[in-house]
Amino acid sequence: MNTSIRWQYTNGDVIACTEKLKVLNENLLEIRQIAQDALEDGLLMGCCEQQLREVFRSIVEGLVNPYSIPDSNVINKSLG
Repeated sequence: MNTSIRWQYTNGDVIACTEKLKVLNENLLEIRQIAQDALEDGLLMGCCEQQLREVFRSIVEGLVNPYSIPDSNVINKSLG
């Protein structure tokens, strides 16, 4: 696993907190291992590797940020 990732905040500042970096890197290792196991299982069952990878990509692309503020919550000042 690539441990040279330069983690940063949304404003571009580098995350330097040791505990935050530890959690981020441990999470990546867990995700990688689960994805590797799922890929190997699928290949052993005869699934198409390309299709498996496309499904994995779609899962990542479909992840939802529960902390984002939807545009519908922004006050439209032009209405007043």
